Amino acid sequence: MDDDQIRKPPAHTVGMGLDTMSVDELKSRISLLETEIVRLRLAIEAREKTRSAAEQLFRI
Repeated sequence: MDDDQIRKPPAHTVGMGLDTMSVDELKSRISLLETEIVRLRLAIEAREKTRSAAEQLFRI
């Protein structure tokens, strides 16, 4: 099997078991998810700006 074909498991899966994780692991996952939330919000803002610009263009 080629190294490129090996998939790393996701760092976090919604709903996954948390019983075996340490406090540090849980804090790390919270940080990861907070970073992802910021990234998603920025993507939403960018799409809204694009849509708004397109709407303005077609109103003329």
